[in-house]
Amino acid sequence: MSSASLINPADSIETQNAKLLHIADALMRRIENQTAQSGAAYVQFERAALLEKRVRQRTEELERTLDLLQDSNAQLARANAEAEDARRDLADAIETVKEGFALFDPQDRLVMFNSRFCRDFRDVAPDLAPDMSFDSYISRIAGSRYLALPDKDTPEAWRARRMARHQDRNVMFNVELTQDRWLQVSEQRTGKGGTVVLQTDVTDLIRIERQERARLESAQARMIQATLDHLNQGVAIFDASGRLLGWNQKIGALLSVPARLMQLGVTFDAILDQLGQAFVFLGGVDRTIFRHWADHGHTVEPISFEVRHGARDILHVFGRGLPDGGFLISVTDVTAEREAAQRLFEINEMLEQRVMERTLELEDALNAAERANASKNRFVAAASHDLLQPLSAAELFIGSLSDKLGDPADRQVLAKAGTAIKSAVSLIDALLDISKLDSDKLHFDIRAVALSEILDPLRDEMEVLAAEKGLRLTILPSHAIVESDPAYLRRVIQNLAANAIRYTEAGRVLIGVRRQGNSVRIEVWDSGPGIAEEDQDAIFEEFHRLDRAASRNDGLGLGLAIVERACTRLGHPLGLWSEPGRGSCFRVSVPVAGQAGPERRDPARSRKIDLGLSGLIVLLVENEPELRRAIQLLIESWGVDVIEAENGEAALSLLEDLDIMPDAMILDQQLGAGPKGTELLQILTAKYGPRPAVILTADRSEAVQRACEALGVTRMLKPLDRTDLATFLSDACLAGDA
Repeated sequence: MSSASLINPADSIETQNAKLLHIADALMRRIENQTAQSGAAYVQFERAALLEKRVRQRTEELERTLDLLQDSNAQLARANAEAEDARRDLADAIETVKEGFALFDPQDRLVMFNSRFCRDFRDVAPDLAPDMSFDSYISRIAGSRYLALPDKDTPEAWRARRMARHQDRNVMFNVELTQDRWLQVSEQRTGKGGTVVLQTDVTDLIRIERQERARLESAQARMIQATLDHLNQGVAIFDASGRLLGWNQKIGALLSVPARLMQLGVTFDAILDQLGQAFVFLGGVDRTIFRHWADHGHTVEPISFEVRHGARDILHVFGRGLPDGGFLISVTDVTAEREAAQRLFEINEMLEQRVMERTLELEDALNAAERANASKNRFVAAASHDLLQPLSAAELFIGSLSDKLGDPADRQVLAKAGTAIKSAVSLIDALLDISKLDSDKLHFDIRAVALSEILDPLRDEMEVLAAEKGLRLTILPSHAIVESDPAYLRRVIQNLAANAIRYTEAGRVLIGVRRQGNSVRIEVWDSGPGIAEEDQDAIFEEFHRLDRAASRNDGLGLGLAIVERACTRLGHPLGLWSEPGRGSCFRVSVPVAGQAGPERRDPARSRKIDLGLSGLIVLLVENEPELRRAIQLLIESWGVDVIEAENGEAALSLLEDLDIMPDAMILDQQLGAGPKGTELLQILTAKYGPRPAVILTADRSEAVQRACEALGVTRMLKPLDRTDLATFLSDACLAGDA
């Protein structure tokens, strides 16, 4: 419709404007109504578009899922085909196996088997089917008429044993079938717990084994008989019924049994009855006991005894039971051994008599020596006492005369005479001390003593002597309390200090105390010329002084001899370290008061008591024949058995030949060209185990002492102290009893 139909041109302008406004208003309202309707439609359009998008997405996802499902179905079909192919291949494979094969799952259900499985049990093979239980399979086998059961065995008992074997992880056994046929059955567990059963026909192997066993038994019987005939003993073998199974010709000759009696099946009683009165049973066994042993006792324990045949023949009879219930008898001619033993017994008695006579002679000689030594000690003591009185008077006279002489030359001569008398007095005192220390009647006053009570007064005394030579003396204080004889311990330290000052020209002398476990070590150091290693043993000898510049002093050479004797008698180990040009150190170890230590015995008393060493076996290795013989006779007089050798090689060879390990060992350190005593001890310990041992040596060097300490053995210095030796053997005997 055009605008000409809406407005009449004939109308006035106002009318036309009014109509136009009315039309415009109507059009505006219409447009507004149309805009509201189009907004709601747009919202519906948006919803429809969103739903369409979601449906399209879900459709695409569904399509993809269907594609995946189709792929999975295809893969499953291929897997099933492959599994079926594998199953057919496995079935074909096990069908080619020459043995019967069956597979049971972890629940003991039959999964698969080949045609050879249970083929020998023709009444069981038709019943085999997948999913059959293992118990049903065994029950059918136990009831099969083709299974050959042992005598007095039942199918139920066989089935129970077979199911019990099934519990083992690996099973293998043989099953006997009828008509002398055999199957070998084996079971193996799979990784998932299933069971593989294999049945193998071993009939041919069993039959070949039987033939071979029969052949070997025949050959073995011939070999056994040949062996019996070559034995130097008579042998007879009886079965469980006491009937003769085997024998050699030697037993008939030894027992003087006629050949007609030694036949297969002859009873033991018949043979025993043939032994006439010429056979005399010895050792508490008679015919009745021997017969009873053959009837009943041979299954419990063997029997051994001797019989006398005729005037001089001695036969040893030994019987032992056999595993099958029979028994074996062996007869040995021991006439020569018994005669030799009798001769050895007679020789031993003669030697014991000679040893006793020699021991008595040695005891007499020892007593004479001890009496002579005691007489010497009494003489020295008496002479020393008698000599000291006039010498003391001479000192007084010289002292009173010196005040009256005005001439310096006369005074000098008189002073020299006084010095000579003082030296004589010191010499006599030293000899008297040595005599006392050598005497068995000397008794020590062992008690707790503070070292400060010895060292403090010694400082005042020795400082004067050190100052006279320009030496610096240092005595370190000590609060240790030791167990010793205070008088002799003071004399030991005093002699060592005086000796250090005497032989030191310049420098210092140091006295100190070190704690060592349950003991203390008193050390005397000096900066003197030192002592060569080859001279370190000689300095402890009487009247021995080294030829050095220091020897011009008034030393008498008895101080160290007194020190060594006193330390030995007190049980205080004495050590020495010295190096030429660097000085020396003398060391004395003293036990701390209140600490348990080895018991010190008075030598005079130790010889009067029974040491209780009877039966003790001691290995003595000493390369000096005279000293070895002296030690052997001494310890044999105490009841000790001695194995003696001159060096390590001879000792090892002797122990191997005797097959005896001694209870204790006394080894010399210097054994010639062979191993030293400490080295021999290591060899013996490695071969036979640890034993109480002592190292004999005259070497007082630090090296030997350290070697003995490393091995845990005692170093016993020469000359040998019999008390120390007796103490060592007593401790060894107690260790063996423990």
